[in-house]
Amino acid sequence: MITLDKPLEFKHYAGIQRFGPNGDDWIEMRAEVGLLTRNIMYRGDPVFSNKNEYGAHIMVHSNGMETLTARIAYVHFYDCGQGF
Repeated sequence: MITLDKPLEFKHYAGIQRFGPNGDDWIEMRAEVGLLTRNIMYRGDPVFSNKNEYGAHIMVHSNGMETLTARIAYVHFYDCGQGF
């Protein structure tokens, strides 16, 4: 849980974009964005993650040009991952 003491400085897009001749193809894009400068614990559900073999995960996407770089440091991942 993150509690903010002032409004966010930047807006981040969230919504649905439709593609194709009839708009039948679509993609829903939403993200939780944060720049945290302290040690972080990123945690899945402590009760059900192990039982269901699915936990929290982080996805990083490029614009299709394979130019994306992501750096994750000082993070403890707990109750995360995917079974099989």
